[in-house]
Amino acid sequence: MAKFGIGQSITRREDLRLLTGQGQYVDDLRLPGQVHVVFVRSPHAHARVLAVDVADAKTAPGVIDVITGAELLAAGIGDFPIGAGLKNAQGNPMSAPPYYALATDAVRFVGQAVAAVVATTRAQAEDAAERVMVDYEELPVAVSIDAALAPGAAQLWPDSPGNVAAVAQWGKPADCDAAFAKAAHVTKVSLVNQRLIPVTMEPRGTVAEYDAGTGRFTLHTSCQNPAGLQKTLAEGILKVPIDKVRVKVGDVGGGFGMKTLLYPEDAVCAFAARKLGRPIHWRASRSEEFLVGSHGRDQINHAELAVDADGKILGLRVRIQGNIGAYACSPGAVIHVAIGPKVITGVYHVPTLDLHSTAVLTNTMIVSAYRGAGRPEAIFLIERLMDKAAGELKMDPSELRRRNLIQPGAMPYRTPMGETFDSGNFPHMLDRILHHADWAGFAKRQGESKARGKLRGRAISTFLEWTGVVHEETLDLHVEADGRIKVYTAIQAMGQGIETSYLQIIAETLDVDADLIDIVQGDSDIAQGLGSMGSRSLYIGGSAMFTASNETIAKGRELAGEALEAAGADIEYAAGKFRVAGTDLAIDLFELAGRQPERRIAIKTTQKVGGPSWPNSCHVCEVEIDPDTGVTEIVKYTTLDDVGRVVNPMIVAGQVHGGIAQAVGQALMEDGRYDPETGQLTTGSFLDYCLPRADDLPMIATFTDESSPCKVNPLGAKGVGELGTVGGTPTVINAVIDALRPMGVVDIEMPATAEKVWRAMKNAA
Repeated sequence: MAKFGIGQSITRREDLRLLTGQGQYVDDLRLPGQVHVVFVRSPHAHARVLAVDVADAKTAPGVIDVITGAELLAAGIGDFPIGAGLKNAQGNPMSAPPYYALATDAVRFVGQAVAAVVATTRAQAEDAAERVMVDYEELPVAVSIDAALAPGAAQLWPDSPGNVAAVAQWGKPADCDAAFAKAAHVTKVSLVNQRLIPVTMEPRGTVAEYDAGTGRFTLHTSCQNPAGLQKTLAEGILKVPIDKVRVKVGDVGGGFGMKTLLYPEDAVCAFAARKLGRPIHWRASRSEEFLVGSHGRDQINHAELAVDADGKILGLRVRIQGNIGAYACSPGAVIHVAIGPKVITGVYHVPTLDLHSTAVLTNTMIVSAYRGAGRPEAIFLIERLMDKAAGELKMDPSELRRRNLIQPGAMPYRTPMGETFDSGNFPHMLDRILHHADWAGFAKRQGESKARGKLRGRAISTFLEWTGVVHEETLDLHVEADGRIKVYTAIQAMGQGIETSYLQIIAETLDVDADLIDIVQGDSDIAQGLGSMGSRSLYIGGSAMFTASNETIAKGRELAGEALEAAGADIEYAAGKFRVAGTDLAIDLFELAGRQPERRIAIKTTQKVGGPSWPNSCHVCEVEIDPDTGVTEIVKYTTLDDVGRVVNPMIVAGQVHGGIAQAVGQALMEDGRYDPETGQLTTGSFLDYCLPRADDLPMIATFTDESSPCKVNPLGAKGVGELGTVGGTPTVINAVIDALRPMGVVDIEMPATAEKVWRAMKNAA
């Protein structure tokens, strides 16, 4: 039993099933009578839909039905609800074009669904989709942030003047102006966080059923948030009571935030299932995922950092412009104007802040949550500023950071954004990473690289991130008379190893064999909650497991006291048994459950935590660059992560590794691009969009620090799933610039491809 305790590197229990092909993904479903749906998508980035002719398609072999936006509208199917209550530049509530599952009056990005063809086979539906004739009237497009904000730009929506969907102002501009006026030095940066296209191993998919007898929909889908998807589909789209929709999720082959929301395809499948009385099966092609799966990042930053003669920060001025795509039904706007800014000052004492952020509508696919969701952009900004300032001040970048770190004695620390850090010892973390990464030995390694004709650079990042989203989670824990413990949770596994971590928490707390525990998830009928996003699965969900286990023991003591005719205070618990202290009188946990009227001990726990967690980390990256080709190789990477209490070191390391891989993708390779004139996605396949592979990464040395546990949850854990992505991008880019600085290069735009690096060297020369 001890081998499943908290703090042990246990191999993930779910992996055996997944790696031997026994996983059950949505595309594995084969329901009796199921038929297939394929979508007709707009070839235009902006156009009026004048007519949709489906007559020819309906006569195609195997076709059962062709559905249009007009039909959905006539049936009372709603549009996707707009997210958070933000304000636009005029002070009015955020507004954006209504987004319907199938376009009605207009399309606003290439790939937007216009019609849906249902046929006996997928191939028949694909053939028939080509026979749907749509009459479009093309309209002017605004594809990029700059184009959308330019005078005279094409307007996507009259209630969003200038294509500005939302704005936010943070900090004290007058105080910041005063700080800049007395600064000894001001560092300025202008940065672009390019658009990223999330790539999950498993594409999205949905199978919808409808029971005419009960009037109930069942949606089998691949998502991170079953209960949230249920609510949006029922109340927002279908206009039915929430108990008339059930969402079931099996195995999920990766999410990264892209599978958080309801999509148009899900809604159409549900509608078609009710209309036709048959299960409707849809699975995205990889091309569709590039085109119409939500995208990430796409942000422009302009910032200035004011410091005194000793390098101490006096003030920070930031302007953020974020692209949210054509519609505002995702959290894209709140990510740009609120979530990212939460960490804009990083781990540094910034006395005053002036931040203005803008969410912009464009004729592109919706931008939504993607691993880190705003925090990678913010940390990239502050860490680029710190490195550039260190270079301009001729100061070791680690020393500039040290002079500005928030001190442990200042905890709890309130930031200029109004956020409160509950714990963290940033100077201690800096000392440890300098040792682990052999910061002092860099000159020797740089000389060895030079001898081989390579340029070597290094960078350090000290940073934190915000995790948590909604700060409560409800679960049910049942000790059954048959000798099993069942835990029902809305938290959703999607490859992050959460099931194993939960087993470790429960097995240690209840002191039972982990093989007796079943984690039941992926069903809106059994649990309601926010699901897995924002690195909340362990921080909040794990805390709920810990609390429910302790509540089970407390309730068991009372029940055991009755069974053993002793006072509850005299009952001890160990090794799965309740015992009267100082006697041989004892009863097994499961035997006790069998004596209850329902033959179980049932605990329902609503775990509330005191706010977000603030995991923090230090990364050190070293790169080698070939001056003849511009090829960059990451040759050494070290991390030290404070994620509070570590439940499974192996899983933590895996999450950090995976996060860094995605950060490296943005830093060196990935670049989602649209044609600025037509709005066509020009990076619509793996031929055009490069992802990192295993041989692009070195062995990453990961270390953890548990000396500053989280103080706002009972487990003491902080989030980890997004931490590597948050810090990896600036560390890699700063290392590249450090290698190129002797040649006169002081900045480079992501992704720093071999061509860009080579051109930067040539232009500087």
